[in-house]
Amino acid sequence: MKIKLYLGFLLATLLFTSCDHDTYELVDVYTPEYLSLDIFRATSVEISTPKNIEKSGKIYVYKNYVFVNDFQKGIHIIENSNPENPVKIGFIKVLGNADIEVKNNYLYADSYMDLIVFDISSIENIKIEARLKNVFPRNFGLGYGYNENGIITGYKVTKEWRKTSDYDYYLTNDALNFNSEGGTGQGGSLARFKIVNDYLYAVDQSSINVFDISNLNTPQELEDVYVNFGIETIFNRGNTLFLGSTNGMYIYDISSPASPDYVSELQHVTSCDPVVVDGDYAYVTLRGGNNCGATESSLEIIDISDLKNPTLKERYLMDNPYGLGVKDDFLFICDGTSGLKVYNKNNIENLELLHTFKNINAFDVIPTANQLLMIGDSVLYQYTYSNNGIQLLSEFSLQ
Repeated sequence: MKIKLYLGFLLATLLFTSCDHDTYELVDVYTPEYLSLDIFRATSVEISTPKNIEKSGKIYVYKNYVFVNDFQKGIHIIENSNPENPVKIGFIKVLGNADIEVKNNYLYADSYMDLIVFDISSIENIKIEARLKNVFPRNFGLGYGYNENGIITGYKVTKEWRKTSDYDYYLTNDALNFNSEGGTGQGGSLARFKIVNDYLYAVDQSSINVFDISNLNTPQELEDVYVNFGIETIFNRGNTLFLGSTNGMYIYDISSPASPDYVSELQHVTSCDPVVVDGDYAYVTLRGGNNCGATESSLEIIDISDLKNPTLKERYLMDNPYGLGVKDDFLFICDGTSGLKVYNKNNIENLELLHTFKNINAFDVIPTANQLLMIGDSVLYQYTYSNNGIQLLSEFSLQ
């Protein structure tokens, strides 16, 4: 028996060892599966009745409606005139969608590399007004890959014998481009879209994409403005844009709205980074312990009284923060699996934790005038403001 096993091993060695002494190994080979661009554009949009959500994304509030992104799938429409009893009323299928903005009943949504404009003046009869093709780079928010063959929708995995010295077999070149957020409405802190007057600003991982929307149904793509690598979120106050990135906060002036102009930046350790602004301070959550790079998670409070010289004022440790928001004296932190945390921010040198809503997975918040909306894991939470913080008003499952 030992002789037979030895002969079997020797035969395998001869089969998979060449004359130049290369050895071989059975490995997984990933071959991209494509959806052609023609089929994608012909089937990527559809207006339908309500559906169950698959993966909660970002939220957006406009008039009496809440729009919830179903990551890369589309947009759930919720009628919210009675926050104690919200109702799902429809679904807009938009493949590759992660962000939206609305102005005067026109909804702007990304669809992988395209920008789509919807007329939502009649919510029961939503219409497509325009599609701008190839206006976003492949790294816009989703990290998807595409080329002349189409959009990479997944991978076929096969087993093949390859040289152990050749470690490029795991992914093809295509695979390396694929990695497995009347008037305007209001988005959360994780948004990549922001409308300011007659312009739509959409950040990708390195640039500000600028669109003239003075004609709402026929936006015009303008010249992109390069910022740096790792741009994740955008926030606006007056004529200033605040960009959150994996390595810092960037400040841009939009007094000339078609050409955002660099003002300053504040660098931090590499981590995931949304930012919101209130008064003389910017509030930034840094999420570590993941692909973003940092080992610790924290809240940083930055003094922006001098926009040309932002300075770090305070830093507080967090567990797993995502989005955040401010309203009057309150600071709301979505601390991931540690729940929603409510602070009194009157004294930034000693933030007072008022309440923690536990046993929820908090993702992002929108503090409106009358209530706080928060998206969790397939659940929309709404809270009313009180002197001591907030109180739960409703909990609405999107499943």
